[in-house]
Amino acid sequence: MRSKAGKKKLFSKLESLTTEGRNPETTEIDLASPLEIARLINQEDQKVAGEVEKKLPVISEAIELVSDAFQLGGRLLYFGAGTSGRLGVLDAAECPPTFGVSPETVQGFIAGGNQAMFAAQEGAEDSEAVGIKAVQEAEAASPDVVCGLAASGRTPYVHGALKEASKRGCKTILVTTVPDEQIDLVVDHLIAIPVGPEVIMGSTRMKSGTAQKMVLNMISTGAMIRQGKIYENVMVDLMLSNEKLAERAKRILMIFSGIEYETAEELLSEAGGHVKTALMMALGKLDLDEAKDILNQHNGFVRKALLSLEKS
Repeated sequence: MRSKAGKKKLFSKLESLTTEGRNPETTEIDLASPLEIARLINQEDQKVAGEVEKKLPVISEAIELVSDAFQLGGRLLYFGAGTSGRLGVLDAAECPPTFGVSPETVQGFIAGGNQAMFAAQEGAEDSEAVGIKAVQEAEAASPDVVCGLAASGRTPYVHGALKEASKRGCKTILVTTVPDEQIDLVVDHLIAIPVGPEVIMGSTRMKSGTAQKMVLNMISTGAMIRQGKIYENVMVDLMLSNEKLAERAKRILMIFSGIEYETAEELLSEAGGHVKTALMMALGKLDLDEAKDILNQHNGFVRKALLSLEKS
């Protein structure tokens, strides 16, 4: 429990945050029609992409950092609370089926634990010690990358996680939605997207959540592209974990190689469900071992493997 002086200090800090300000564009929203409510929210959302665009250089640095970590066997670990934490868990959960990576490669940790994904755990974010413990339990170490997610930039749980990660030799990223100058924590890469006051004062699940989702999409997808998980603009390292993905895999083979449905099914079966291997077999006219070998030679990059065949 904070002292009275501590509470006043927190009050003053929150008061100065742009995410806690009142938006002059939406002061009449409580009187608005449904259409006008939708228009006002959409109007504010359109500002987010422009702010994200301004930070593309540092986002690109984060992409390269995470890609390099993956190359060395490292992990991307997200730590956040509330909406921010849920977005990290969501991004992590979607990486295995989309890119064929192990669930350990990208992980999301939320203050309050798994139950906080479904119901708010108020107060879970208020301790740096809890964030420190979470990083310790994750056994974070170089070359892991620890990415903190905090709309306000001040969440104690996130600060504790990032400080502990830095001590352990991990590279650190902070994704926040307040201006750089409102951050009093040192990290390797600060991605500050100042989205301004929310449509509803303090409701950072809105523009702040949208901004963070956009940034996380760029970081994880960008790093996976750099790892050869994509051919042209198609995900060819997906896991066939359900019927939809299995059918998508067949369609991918058919699109690129022009083969029939039954042939695609046979190739996938022969390749053990590994789409890139089946694709190399179809496009390169290779048997299973040849396809595996040439992919290994080119670190799993389909385009590079195909280009090498053209040169030979």
